Amino acid sequence: MTFLRGWHPLAVDSALAAVVALMLAATVLVTPQAGVLDLAAILVGSLSLVAWRRAPLVPLVVGTISMLVFSVHAQPGPPAAFPVLMAVFAAVWAGHLLLPALASAVFLGVSLAVSLATATGQSPKDIVQGTTLLLGWFLASGVTATVTRQRQAYLEQVEQRALEAERTREEVARRRAGEERLRIARELHDSLTHSISVIKVQAGVAVHLARKRGEEVPGALVAIQEASGDAMRELRATLEVLRDTDDPDGSGAQDSRLDRLDDLVDRARSTGLAATVTISGVRHELPPEVDRAAYRIVQEALTNVSRHAGGAAASVRVDYGGDELVVQVDDDGLASRNAPPVPGVGLLGMRERVTALGGRLRAEPRPEGGFTVRAELPLGEPT
Repeated sequence: MTFLRGWHPLAVDSALAAVVALMLAATVLVTPQAGVLDLAAILVGSLSLVAWRRAPLVPLVVGTISMLVFSVHAQPGPPAAFPVLMAVFAAVWAGHLLLPALASAVFLGVSLAVSLATATGQSPKDIVQGTTLLLGWFLASGVTATVTRQRQAYLEQVEQRALEAERTREEVARRRAGEERLRIARELHDSLTHSISVIKVQAGVAVHLARKRGEEVPGALVAIQEASGDAMRELRATLEVLRDTDDPDGSGAQDSRLDRLDDLVDRARSTGLAATVTISGVRHELPPEVDRAAYRIVQEALTNVSRHAGGAAASVRVDYGGDELVVQVDDDGLASRNAPPVPGVGLLGMRERVTALGGRLRAEPRPEGGFTVRAELPLGEPT
């Protein structure tokens, strides 16, 4: 009955009870011995089927008694057993065994005894054969209910296993992701930390020797020493994020925030880059992911100016708005719209950061010459 699948269960049960009542009412009309008492009995027995889902023993008891009254008084034959068969199915499906068996035995036994005592046109053999056939229907009803109940339990078990398997897969995936994070952390530590440490130590030794000899320390050498120290701190913070599964958004990387923007620009100036900073709006606390993204965008943009726009000056502007943070880095280098630079990994990384936050990035040559990077970062949740 797929056309009833979307209906409310109570409506389905009411419709079923009504159909059974109409069938038995038709039986009453064609049975000579039937009267008002029999009509009342079939109505009570049929309408009790409405409760077969919520209280399966109610239609079993009420239906058995009502149909016994109908069967004993009017002797309609097998139709009187219909509500009892359905009630037996409902009771067995709900997990009851003794009461359905007892109700079946009482109904069949009483019906057989009355039929044998009052039979005039049928032989006892025919009556016993009819009761035996009816017994088969009762057994089939009980067996069908048992199979249906076991199938439902099996389906529920399969669904539970599927949910458990899904949960297990998620746990395995999280564990493997954690293991991969640790592997990356170890690789970064082994491959980068040693090299950066050597650079820092060698730069420090060179600075020390120059000062010991009374020579002027080259600014580039000091910049190398400071940059390597900053790189070590940022690398350690990154490794901690990779190792710490409770900090998936990287909020532990405190060195990559806009409150260290002045240090970042000072390092760029120490390499010979003329850089200025302009901050507008009311400075306020930013979401950690927006704060880090803005810092990294400025860092990458200044690095690109130093690498690709030799001798150019850069201006950094940070605008604190109510709904978004705008970061813009302009330079007066040689880039032009007629010969735009080929986007590299740095610009790709900027775009990925901005897109992940639901913002907008513009990175292109300026009409008056040079290059501009403008990132508009929303301060709310990314859409």
